[in-house]
Amino acid sequence: MKFNHHPQQLTRVCATVFLGLLLSCISILSFAQGNYPNRPVRIIVPFSAGSGTDILARMVAERLTKTLGQSFVVENKQGADGILGTDQIAKSAPDGYILGMVPSSPIVMNPALYKLPFDPIKDLTPVVVMANLSCVVGVQPNLPIKNVQELIAYAKANPDKLNYAAGSTFTHLAGEMFKYIAGVNMTAIPYKGTAPQVTAFLGNEIEVIFDPFLGVQHIKSGRIRPLAVTAAKRSGVFPDLPTLQEAGLKDYVVETWVAMFAPPGTPKAIVDLLHSEVNKITASPDVRARLADLSYDPIIESQDQFSKRIVADTARWAKTVKDSKFQVSK
Repeated sequence: MKFNHHPQQLTRVCATVFLGLLLSCISILSFAQGNYPNRPVRIIVPFSAGSGTDILARMVAERLTKTLGQSFVVENKQGADGILGTDQIAKSAPDGYILGMVPSSPIVMNPALYKLPFDPIKDLTPVVVMANLSCVVGVQPNLPIKNVQELIAYAKANPDKLNYAAGSTFTHLAGEMFKYIAGVNMTAIPYKGTAPQVTAFLGNEIEVIFDPFLGVQHIKSGRIRPLAVTAAKRSGVFPDLPTLQEAGLKDYVVETWVAMFAPPGTPKAIVDLLHSEVNKITASPDVRARLADLSYDPIIESQDQFSKRIVADTARWAKTVKDSKFQVSK
């Protein structure tokens, strides 16, 4: 086609092309809004099956499958303190068919510890936060330790003899913060997930555990002797257990949240839909009862509130890691 340099003809053609592109974009967006999901959706969990995050992801997947009419399938991709799975989420197509259920450690703790292959703030779309979780500090029942102060005294009297499980950044950092604030030494033994670290404790491979409430039945049966919780307030599951702050470790609070993320650029209509549906799931009485059984505190926040939480927690953990001089093996 020749324009022969006629300005009016060129203007009309450009306007026609622009209008066509605009209508095409509107059509594509409308399709995405009105037909999502139209095929199975994968939810990546960057930790092992049986972990707290995995349990929540499967609860959500089951209910989204029912409400949205397509299969939501959980896939575990553990490794490198949650970095491998979270990186996969960040680099997936932004079409809503690959999502992630991720605890806070890969998002707000890992940036202070590792050189990451992605930027948690820029390369992930926050969808919805579900719940908050802390740890139970436990010891082997055959040790002469009945409370936190006795654990501290034993560790000081027996330097380098206590091992604890580091199944994730969360539990590793919980242990290192205990060492730093209590002024004791314990050796971190790495495990590929928080569920394997409970198994290792039951097999007498380690003496101390910072357990994100996966071992509740073993605590109740006496196979794990609980001493305290790492949260800012007492647990509804074990209300008689003090917090570490109550036990004398001033300023000790280690908690994590679990949330859904999407790749960057995921259409807002899809993010809004998932945000709404997952909040409905979190608010339902049966899910709240299940969260309570797992010692999770449910969270209902707007996307803006959740985004601000991420920024604030990232800054807080960066300061905590710097002040404590905490390091992990690279």
